[in-house]
Amino acid sequence: MKKIFVMIISAMMLSTPLMAQSTELKQRIVEDGGTGPYKAIMKEEASLAEHTIFAPQDLSAFGSKQKLPVLVWGNGACNNSPFEHYKFLNEIASYGFLVVATGFIPMNDDPYRGPMSTTQQQIESIDWAIAQNKDPKSPYYKKIDVKHIAAAGMSCGGLQTLFNCADPRITTLMICNSGLFKQENAHNAVGGMPMPPKSKLNDIHTPVIYILGGKPDIAYENGMDDFHRINHVPACAANLPVGHGGTYLQPHGGEFSVVALAWLQWQLKGDKEAARMFKGDDNLLQKRKDWTLEKNEKFSKLK
Repeated sequence: MKKIFVMIISAMMLSTPLMAQSTELKQRIVEDGGTGPYKAIMKEEASLAEHTIFAPQDLSAFGSKQKLPVLVWGNGACNNSPFEHYKFLNEIASYGFLVVATGFIPMNDDPYRGPMSTTQQQIESIDWAIAQNKDPKSPYYKKIDVKHIAAAGMSCGGLQTLFNCADPRITTLMICNSGLFKQENAHNAVGGMPMPPKSKLNDIHTPVIYILGGKPDIAYENGMDDFHRINHVPACAANLPVGHGGTYLQPHGGEFSVVALAWLQWQLKGDKEAARMFKGDDNLLQKRKDWTLEKNEKFSKLK
């Protein structure tokens, strides 16, 4: 009897640290927190499974006078982890944004291997941000600007974003290295990707930017075809000829983060200086090496 009792106690002692480890929330400081004025952290939140949060480490600067606009992000290849985009997303968060990315937190640079993400996870991200802003127990209580939400994604994540584009809570779209497939090239899509028809573009109700990797980008034709079909909302297409992989894994997200940040600063924070990246014939984007910018007729109406 004594031997059995000792065995039970030993098993309990061994299991306790394992249980604690399994429930411990992971977090990681990326590139010293980014180059922005609010050093960021990448972390898990117990209240939102299968998502990764990027936010300023110190939230005390945010409240009634300054709030955190929201970016919800979908990953390339429908990966259920932002392992290819974490530097890019962390950089955005360091400029005073709450970024909610689909999928498990990447604690190293190993590729994600597991089930694909879903379009619904972006909706869960929006729901979560709004709920956190309302919850007095949340560290984000009354610190989130729920009236300014960007939906964005790369490749398959861009298709997920377009699938969700009709959500009335979204205030701008950012489609990266992506575009809807045409009927004649739909066979090139990877199995499991969302495949809305081109008519889905009519559901877009916000300004939209396409950030593409130029003609070497396998999504270039689809993305530019989308852009040329959109005439009911302001739209632009920015191209840097780096191919489908973009610059996300370069330090601080490379050139793509510069353009994405300018768009988000303008569309979600009303930053007139950031608008100069895109507005007018003398826009700053065309002065950056190798970038090109196309805009539709409605684009000039953006303030």
